[in-house]
Amino acid sequence: MSDDLEFPRHHDSLYIGGEWVAPSSSATITVVSPNTGEVIGSVPDGQEADVDRAVEAARRAFDDPAGWSTRPAAERAAVLRRFAQAVEDRKDRIAALVSAQNGMPVSQAAQLEAVYPAVLLRYYADLVENQGEDVRPGLFGGSVRVERDPVGVVAAIVPWNFPQTLASFKFAPALAAGCTVVMKPSPETVLDSVLLAEAAAEAGLPAGVLNIVPGGREAGAHLVAHRSVDKVGFTGSTAAGRQIAETCGRLLRPVTLELGGKSATIVLDDADLDLAKIGADLFVPTLANNGQTCFLGTRVLAPRSRYGEVVEMFTAYAGSMAVGESLDPATQVGPMASSRHRERVEGYIAKGRAEGGRVTTGGGRPSGRDTGWFVEPTIFADVDNNATISQEEIFGPVLSVIPFDGDDDAVRIANESDFGLGGTVWTTDAGRGLDVARRVRTGTIGVNRYLPDPAAPFGGVKDSGMGRELGPEGLAAYQQLKSVYL
Repeated sequence: MSDDLEFPRHHDSLYIGGEWVAPSSSATITVVSPNTGEVIGSVPDGQEADVDRAVEAARRAFDDPAGWSTRPAAERAAVLRRFAQAVEDRKDRIAALVSAQNGMPVSQAAQLEAVYPAVLLRYYADLVENQGEDVRPGLFGGSVRVERDPVGVVAAIVPWNFPQTLASFKFAPALAAGCTVVMKPSPETVLDSVLLAEAAAEAGLPAGVLNIVPGGREAGAHLVAHRSVDKVGFTGSTAAGRQIAETCGRLLRPVTLELGGKSATIVLDDADLDLAKIGADLFVPTLANNGQTCFLGTRVLAPRSRYGEVVEMFTAYAGSMAVGESLDPATQVGPMASSRHRERVEGYIAKGRAEGGRVTTGGGRPSGRDTGWFVEPTIFADVDNNATISQEEIFGPVLSVIPFDGDDDAVRIANESDFGLGGTVWTTDAGRGLDVARRVRTGTIGVNRYLPDPAAPFGGVKDSGMGRELGPEGLAAYQQLKSVYL
């Protein structure tokens, strides 16, 4: 590890109004390593006064007649491209910091957390620069010019599991649209946000355009309800999303919510079960980031005629994972993000056993690891779709294998869930796979692969959220339409 990534790392300022400023209190957020349980850093714990200051800075920057919101799209795009380069220059440090904080294997952080922000900044820079004018003939004569104005000050509330990726889902399109942003990172992953602020300053983002205030639930609730916020973008739990939706509903404030999931991995009876062929594609939609990923297909639906084969394949697959410290490049499954979260995952494993589920591999803590918050990749067999572990989001490396009879039954079981975010269909018949995928009630789904693409809308239905991020739709979420009759 390079010298500038030595731990612990302590920071005493907040990035507000384009400057590093003293916080309003001496309260701090202490970051603990999920690998060792030791303190690896701290940042100020943002209070309501700090949120107020950040929102005021964002408001001034947005309302400035010559400010960010009124700049030509080409000028904003140029700044975003510089921002992308500044983030990219820090990619190795970003990957290592995220891995050290939440347990994401550094090899995965290098492919996702270190890459997505720059990709999205460049994508939305291109998109807004080339959006062009929208002038339509009017049905009653004359013409109509449709303006796409920035929505205003955006509150971006980011979770701990993919802190850089999911932050960029929000700030990249918002900044491209001409909005200003107040971002609240999760307390579990705050050290990497310092690097993001440094990149913003280096790129020359005007004062107040991006402000970052780490904080807990109280700071987040204050930000969501702030009178000067015009739009909220949130990724997190369904329970927290409901509370945010209630607040925004009362305020008639637009909100995008990307929430929990309990997706289905549908293995059709003609699927190729050769791990040597499908193992690499299977990993992202089932065990990525130690199972701490909202879209994972943790309900594995297996045809009854091949149930034993599927259980055997997933047992071998989970059992082959290299479990270890997240900063080890060879690690495939690292620790849970916190001690409390490991207890939650272990509670679900105990519940699965108590309800009659059969553990075919895993089910405990890896031997020889006396420190850190590790859980073995775990496969449950002999469970149905009504089991607690089949219906509730565990957010850990735990998969349940559920039998079905025929494609229609697989679709029925997949849809018998309160959630609808991701999913996959595994088959050697692409047409059949597409037919099944189209009948699953979900926001995204893959056939023989799954990876959210920046060019396509991402989000969920039912308890998995409302609204969409990514793609042109992600930009539209931060714009409001104005019709000018000519």
